[in-house]
Amino acid sequence: MLQIVTTDPCTDEEYVCNTVLDWTGNDQAAWAADLLVGTPLAIAGLLILFFVLRWVLGRLVDRLVARAESGALTARVGRLSLGAGKAKMPSPTELATATRRVQRAKAMGSLLKSVITGVLLAVIGTMVLAEIGVNVGPIIASAGIVGIALGFGAQSLVSDYLAGIFMVFEDQYGVGDEVDLGEASGTVEAVSLRVTRVRDVNGTVWYVRNGEIVRVGNMSQNWARSVIDVSVAYHEDLARVRRVLEDVAHDMWEDDDYRGVIIEEPSVWGVQELGVDGVVVRVALKTAPLEQWAVAREMRQRIKARFDHEGIEIPYPQRMVWHRGAPGEEQPADAASTAGEPTS
Repeated sequence: MLQIVTTDPCTDEEYVCNTVLDWTGNDQAAWAADLLVGTPLAIAGLLILFFVLRWVLGRLVDRLVARAESGALTARVGRLSLGAGKAKMPSPTELATATRRVQRAKAMGSLLKSVITGVLLAVIGTMVLAEIGVNVGPIIASAGIVGIALGFGAQSLVSDYLAGIFMVFEDQYGVGDEVDLGEASGTVEAVSLRVTRVRDVNGTVWYVRNGEIVRVGNMSQNWARSVIDVSVAYHEDLARVRRVLEDVAHDMWEDDDYRGVIIEEPSVWGVQELGVDGVVVRVALKTAPLEQWAVAREMRQRIKARFDHEGIEIPYPQRMVWHRGAPGEEQPADAASTAGEPTS
């Protein structure tokens, strides 16, 4: 007995193919319709799904970051307690901690968006390959082999990603921090798994691979310090100079414009160096993060004005010149008496 087996050209998931086959009963027409209409529609749908999911998850990450930032600000405001009819402001350390939370939230948000984009690209890309007829089974099965190949062939890429993950989770730096990465230094504008974007003081944008960062100098965590070296002439009374510097630093400490910016009573550390041109005295002021440069500039301006008022000399570079006559050369009587004497 002869049994005829018919093969259905359409699978259950191919809606366009099945619809055309039901309408026409023609296998070739159904196959062509699926190739020209069904597959492009499926790919377009996957791409739309990719962008929609990326947008939705990105908005979710933004909301989480915003909640973390507002939580830090709310906690900061919540610490304003009323006592004796006056508001008690949070300490500079608390303000610095809240600011640090905001910066870390932004860095984590940037990292999560990078991870989400990578995962969606991998999943949607595999589904697109399946739609155009590529057998994705071996691709999925060989993921371990691909991982090994990446380990040998893309070691720098893997190193960048691992370094980026640890940098963010260890809170080495975040968006808005002022950092020194060795070759580049400036303000961190973006942190991703592979690169860190830094803008220096001249406005140049540096893209630094995370795997190439050997050391990180962060000038924004918790607090900073302005260290100012002041030169005075050797003939000045150092005890008087110290008292004047302490007065200037204390006046700035009590200035309302710098309340909360300078977070500890400034101190004059004393003589730092006996230089060629004068004596170097060091002053230190502990400040809020990223405020050390503005404080140092204002402090130098006040020191200059006070030194002018007190008559304290800031020394100029000096050079000693010796006048010597050539051998056998006759010198005037007055010059002979001073030959070999130094003049300044």
